[in-house]
Amino acid sequence: MVRQSAFVFIKPHAVTPSCESLVSDSLKSKGISVSTSGTISSDVIDSSKLIDQHYYAIASKATLLKPSELNVPAEKFQEKFGVSWASVLAKGQAYNAADACKHFGVDAEGLDKLWGAAKKDGKLVKFGGGFYCGLVKDIYVFNGFFMSMRSRFTEPGKCIKYYVVEWDSKQLSWESFRGEVLGPTDPADAPADSLRGQIMAKWKSLGLATEPNTGDNGVHASASPFEALAEKMNWLGVKCQEDAFGKAMIDAGIPMKTIEAWSVDPQVTYGAKSMPIKKSIFDTLEDTDADYCLSLCMMVNGASAAPAASPSGSSGSCPVPYPHYTVGAGGVLLGFLLGALLLSK
Repeated sequence: MVRQSAFVFIKPHAVTPSCESLVSDSLKSKGISVSTSGTISSDVIDSSKLIDQHYYAIASKATLLKPSELNVPAEKFQEKFGVSWASVLAKGQAYNAADACKHFGVDAEGLDKLWGAAKKDGKLVKFGGGFYCGLVKDIYVFNGFFMSMRSRFTEPGKCIKYYVVEWDSKQLSWESFRGEVLGPTDPADAPADSLRGQIMAKWKSLGLATEPNTGDNGVHASASPFEALAEKMNWLGVKCQEDAFGKAMIDAGIPMKTIEAWSVDPQVTYGAKSMPIKKSIFDTLEDTDADYCLSLCMMVNGASAAPAASPSGSSGSCPVPYPHYTVGAGGVLLGFLLGALLLSK
């Protein structure tokens, strides 16, 4: 048995006294304790770019990086738009979503409408997961949809209500925590007694303005112990070595620079050379209990770093050297055994 810890927050659209009570009571009824809770205001979320880091794979192209810093597939760009990527850059016709708002003099919703029109006209291209470009009027915009997503968290007067929660793995697996306690992304498919299921069923009495959907689904929760660490470091400023799972990673010999690089979800490659598995680090660790998660982290860290790779699904679209990790099958068993040993201490 190991102690698990996750980061949970009520999304801004669902932060009401009644919803807060529902979440607290539901967690307690499932044997999940709350070690810390609080609120983070929209102005802090905006100024500190907390939501941008949370959705880094998408936000990096929309707000954090300039188009010149992105590794845009030039052939695919020209194939779609009939002009070269180099010429578009040279003419200053490429904008991230944040700068596109300034260019057009619109807010997030205004850009979302322009982006929607471009999509309807077939003027969008997908370069990878969370990596889109659209010809919006006379300029080329990257991930124009993100500003609307972002505004849900940064609208003045809004906030998130967060909880750092803990439970014993013997009583509840991480997979069950997400599938049964939280509920799936689409609240319409969520179990009736899950958080998302209850919020969906009771949204009017809970004081929500609109019915929940896949985007505004009430509550977020970490998908793995490592993702929980990354989220606590981002949202709460927690030091890695002060978190139980973070300390276990460091004690296992995983460098801090690797932990920081993994926090933006790079692609990793592991397994046998003849049959390699390629996934993002978050997908690799999803729904794993803490001991198994740490073992997988040790396995991937046992790899030799290859040339730079980007956050998941971005087709190499990162200007800084996020590592692409590989590991052979020989390190798998050792990683599992050492990970379990470290967390049992």
